[in-house]
Amino acid sequence: MRIITQTAMALHCGAVRLNALIRTRPFFKCASFGLRSFADHASSPKVASNAPETSGDHVLYTPEHFALKDSLKKIIDQEINPYVDQWEAEGKFPAHKIFKILGNAGFLGVNKPVEYGGMGLDYSYSVAVSEELGHIRCGGIPMAIGVQTDMATPALARFGSAELKKEFLLPSILGDKVACLGVSEVGAGSDVSNIKTKAVRKGDDYVINGGKMWTTNGTQADWMCLLANTSDGPPHRNKSLICLPMNLPGVHIARKIDKLGMWSSDTAEVFFEDVRVPCKNVIGQEGMGFTYQMLQFQEERLWAVANIVTTMDVVIRETIHYTRQRKIFSHPVLYHQAVHFRLAELQTEVELLRALLYQATALYIKGNDVTKMASMAKLKAGRLAREVGDGCLQYWGGMGFTSDVLVSRFYRDSRLLSIGGGADEVMLGIICKYMDILPKK
Repeated sequence: MRIITQTAMALHCGAVRLNALIRTRPFFKCASFGLRSFADHASSPKVASNAPETSGDHVLYTPEHFALKDSLKKIIDQEINPYVDQWEAEGKFPAHKIFKILGNAGFLGVNKPVEYGGMGLDYSYSVAVSEELGHIRCGGIPMAIGVQTDMATPALARFGSAELKKEFLLPSILGDKVACLGVSEVGAGSDVSNIKTKAVRKGDDYVINGGKMWTTNGTQADWMCLLANTSDGPPHRNKSLICLPMNLPGVHIARKIDKLGMWSSDTAEVFFEDVRVPCKNVIGQEGMGFTYQMLQFQEERLWAVANIVTTMDVVIRETIHYTRQRKIFSHPVLYHQAVHFRLAELQTEVELLRALLYQATALYIKGNDVTKMASMAKLKAGRLAREVGDGCLQYWGGMGFTSDVLVSRFYRDSRLLSIGGGADEVMLGIICKYMDILPKK
């Protein structure tokens, strides 16, 4: 009872802040409650979801959460989904344009401080936004948005100086600057402690040399949240997060990486050659970067789970519709017991994952460490996405092997979830650590 009461109080406080925002941000007011705005001209019909769509008996969401989701859905329908196929073919979406639209509506800083352009709401509202972004007809654009909101900026918002927040956080929330996260390297992906990029202090500056790999938004970003070694101490205590403008001399975009999926999201390899950055650009304390990054991973993983849950709902629903229409041996494919039983099983798994996500979110907004639960959710999400993608694609037959349907795009895009943000094996290692079942050294 105490947990339920604390969660309800947290959600109520968020609702009060959201209502205050609605009164002060004209666009959001119009988009949320159906008054005339550019978002009301959405060309795509609203798609029903298998997830709960009303707040009456929802375990986590209030009417304000659903108002937020409805507002975002209108923007997705008008400003994003009509152009997804074009951006997928071009290998890039216009990040500055889309982020500015989302920033004007408040969606890039839902849980960020009000004084820096955010809504000041709790993290459950960010989860609601991530869920709604799952209606975008590709994985690359939601991922790029997630980097901006929940991967490159949480540590800055929590630990950064007022000066840094004004220079980097505020324009990122408003959509005036595109952010990227510089953690992974050629020889250090999930093994974050093994990064080699160095930032050597010289006077009032750091001189940075090294490189970053798999940098989402890298070819369009205005600044990077960079993890670099700032001393020669122990690997978990010698790293710092640094706000690095991408237009500085010595920052080189080596290439845009061709990928199996996530085509509309640009991914870059970046090199640093004697790049000078003021020491004041360090987020929080020098040497605490590894710890800050691990904290950022909690939000990144919950965000990724929330996003993929919605997309899995959509893929299953569209597969049901297709198999009901497509006939084989004079009967709809859906009517074969093996098919409808399997779809029912997949939907059950999605609902169980959603329950884990909501439980972890409820605990997180009360200040709990949810590293174990977030790792469990991400592990399950990555594996379930592969099951849903492969299982549903099979029922589409030859159409599933084309690029004309969502299920084939999902099949490609969702494979990243078991790799990025910590591979499945890393998630298992974290879970084992919290269960105290790892071999003793």
